[in-house]
Amino acid sequence: MRFTIQTAALLAALACSGPVVAASSSSSQAAFYRCRDASGQTHYGDSKPRQCEGLDTEVLNNNGILIRVIEGTVSRTTREQREISESGARKQREQRQLRDKMLMDTYLAVEDIERLRDQRLELLDSQYRVTEQNIANLRDRQKRLEQQVARFKPYNDKPNAPPLPDHLAEEMVNTVNGMRVYQQTLAGTRREQDEIKSTFSADIARFKELKGIK
Repeated sequence: MRFTIQTAALLAALACSGPVVAASSSSSQAAFYRCRDASGQTHYGDSKPRQCEGLDTEVLNNNGILIRVIEGTVSRTTREQREISESGARKQREQRQLRDKMLMDTYLAVEDIERLRDQRLELLDSQYRVTEQNIANLRDRQKRLEQQVARFKPYNDKPNAPPLPDHLAEEMVNTVNGMRVYQQTLAGTRREQDEIKSTFSADIARFKELKGIK
């Protein structure tokens, strides 16, 4: 690459004086680019040198003053990761502050939180008991159906046994599927109860902390 006499003289002076530390200048027009590779070698150019691709590259003006830095791959990745981390931490702080405000605005005492927790748990307990009864009813129906279908093929090995009627087969399938759904509902209700207990325990602990209650 060809350099002007002025640029060449400037580069020679910069090479002797070391890295540029200035951050402002009256002139913002780029005069040349400079970067340092992994081996410590410095590369210059009137335009960005090929060796500077992916590296932090300084842009300097005619006075050798740093105008800006073109981020390299490592610097850009580090900055983006830092920004993501800072954004996540900021959102967590905001959510925590919002949660604290809700606790203070909603409850006057720990007993208020416990009362609401117990109400929600009792509601889920009622739903759980209803679901258990539904499963018990379906099991009774399944037993009756099993006795009925035992008279038909393929469940009966007798040569003169009639084929299983479609309505009985359909009812048996619906009964088994219904029990499966209710059992999944039971498991979901238990999970929800555990989550409520965990959430309210955390709320009570935080409320005490905010109120200074031991």
